[in-house]
Amino acid sequence: MKKLTKQEEEVMKVIWSLGSCGVKDIVDQLPEPQPPYTTVASIVSNLKDKNFVVQGKQGKAYIYQPAITENDYKKRFMKGFVHDYFRNSFKDMVSFFAKDEQLTQQDLQDIIHEIEDGEDKK
Repeated sequence: MKKLTKQEEEVMKVIWSLGSCGVKDIVDQLPEPQPPYTTVASIVSNLKDKNFVVQGKQGKAYIYQPAITENDYKKRFMKGFVHDYFRNSFKDMVSFFAKDEQLTQQDLQDIIHEIEDGEDKK
C-alpha cells in the first residue's frame, strides 16, 4: 500500500467521516483557508489511482467512497512505520517512547491491561 501525503490523509479523513461525498462536500469540510476545488479534485483523483477511494456517479456528479477503512489504513501505516523505524518490533517502539518520557508509567500499565483484557476475550 502506498503511503498517503499529508494532504491526501486530510482529504481521506473527510471521506471516512462522510462515507459518501462529492468533491464540493470535501472542500466544505476542510478547515480555512480551504484549498481550491481543483486542488481537492486532483487529490481525490490521486486517491482513486492509489485505490483508497472508489468513484460512482449520482446524476451528473461523481461521488466518492472509501475503498479502505480508516482502521485498516492505520494498521498498515503503523506496521510500516514500526518496520522502517523500529526493526519490526512494537516492543522497541514502546520502549523508545517510554525512555523518551512520551509514555508515563500509568500509560504503560493501561497498555498492559488492554493486552490482558484482549487475551481474556480470545
